[in-house]
Amino acid sequence: MKLLTTSSAAGAAKASGGYILPALLGFIIAMGLISTALLMVIVDNFMSVDSNVKSQQAFNVAEAGINYYLWHMAHNSTDFRDGTGLPATPDAQLGYGPYVHDYVDSNAVKQGTYTLWIKPQGAGSTIATVRSIGKSKNSNIPRTIDAQIGATSFASYALVADGEFWFGDSEAANGPVFSNQGVHMDGVSTDTVGAANATYVAGNSYGGNGTSKPGVWCNTSIITPVNCTTRDKTNWLYPQSSIDFNQVSTSLCTMKKVAFANDASTASLASQANACSQVPTTRTAAYIPRNGTTFNVSKGYLVQLNNNGTYDLYKVNAENDLAATYSAALSPQAVATGITVPSSGVIFVEDNVWVRTNPSFKGRLSIAAGQLASNSSADINIADDILYSTKNGTDELGLIAENDVLVAPYAPPASGSFTFEIDAAALAQSGSVTYPSKYKTSTSRCTRGWVNSNQKFVYYGSVATRQAWTWNYLLGGSCGDAVYDGSNYVSGIKNTATNYDYNLLYAPPPSYPITGGYNILSWREVLTKP
Repeated sequence: MKLLTTSSAAGAAKASGGYILPALLGFIIAMGLISTALLMVIVDNFMSVDSNVKSQQAFNVAEAGINYYLWHMAHNSTDFRDGTGLPATPDAQLGYGPYVHDYVDSNAVKQGTYTLWIKPQGAGSTIATVRSIGKSKNSNIPRTIDAQIGATSFASYALVADGEFWFGDSEAANGPVFSNQGVHMDGVSTDTVGAANATYVAGNSYGGNGTSKPGVWCNTSIITPVNCTTRDKTNWLYPQSSIDFNQVSTSLCTMKKVAFANDASTASLASQANACSQVPTTRTAAYIPRNGTTFNVSKGYLVQLNNNGTYDLYKVNAENDLAATYSAALSPQAVATGITVPSSGVIFVEDNVWVRTNPSFKGRLSIAAGQLASNSSADINIADDILYSTKNGTDELGLIAENDVLVAPYAPPASGSFTFEIDAAALAQSGSVTYPSKYKTSTSRCTRGWVNSNQKFVYYGSVATRQAWTWNYLLGGSCGDAVYDGSNYVSGIKNTATNYDYNLLYAPPPSYPITGGYNILSWREVLTKP
């Protein structure tokens, strides 16, 4: 019995051992798998963290590339080849490049590289799109940033003035507005309205009553189309830094040098210390000399812009602004036709200018009028419709006058139903951008008016004026060719719409005068490789 009992116990022990070993082995295997999986997770996390760190480092290096070229353009605004002069032909998609730079930290340790591509915005422009592709050291993970770098220009505003503005309740400000004095805003505004002053005393002709007003204000009695008391004023910004219109005189000089440099026959003048006081008689596609030895407000040139990249040039020896059409008012004499628009995108005229399109303009161009070598100041006169072939930013026209930019009284149709249109960025360095209240030919006679609802004036672009801006005048009584609208006599076109061309914000016309230093105008990360 005892032997039997001992034998049974041993068998039970053997049986128990046979179960424990597989279980233990299974446990060990399971723990091994769990440990392996955990180790893989840990390693994967480490790799992920390392990848994220290197990706962020690559992003920081790419940002350094953008900041480097911001510095570069601030010192050489027309160099889009990173100081190398190469390549001769840019990549159609990305521009000039690639330019590879090491990124070295403050301890003189290389932390990565950035590769730059620079694409200039257009002929004569100081704005470029810069692509920076950053990589940290010991990594192939790239991060890419695109930024537009340039200086804000006078075309960054729908309306900007050295003086004050008043938008009545029947007028709308479509686009950003700024005044170095103040803005009386009774009408609708669609964008920022800024002023340099915290307070100012508005003039009587601008709706003031002799008391101090905020930099931007409205009349509390106005309840329609916007209620002065309840309207949103969060985009009324004042005081802000003023804008220096004196910079335009320097810009006109620069544009004259650009025009000289555009042609071999005048290129040597561009580098002379007194370049802007030079008055050669040589005419090129970019430089048009004086019309005669004496200056007269009724003499100069008519520039007719065509839709095939050319322009026609005519002499103007007299102006009768009482006439009904530009051809009758100017009796233009042909100088040359089919002149190719200069590659610089700048035409400088050493005299007064009259401008029209035939029938529309295609391209990017700035026309400057200045008598920089004399005490006289040149005007630009809009003689007829000025129309772009497209309104997507590929067509832009800058009109920069030393004195006034004037809409001639004969520019709109004389009568009947019409929509008269001007597409341009207009700048008056010392004068006004305006429809004149009196004729040049008869200075006591009020200019003609149009008051019917089917007679409209549309301005598309930007206006920068040292003094005044207006397209019409409300007169207290009968005066010359002003027209009665049932309440007032009107000189100019009563029904107007002035709309900002937002393409000008980042793509002003060539060599258009700037208002400040260079900045990053826009910025975005690109998630695809070039």
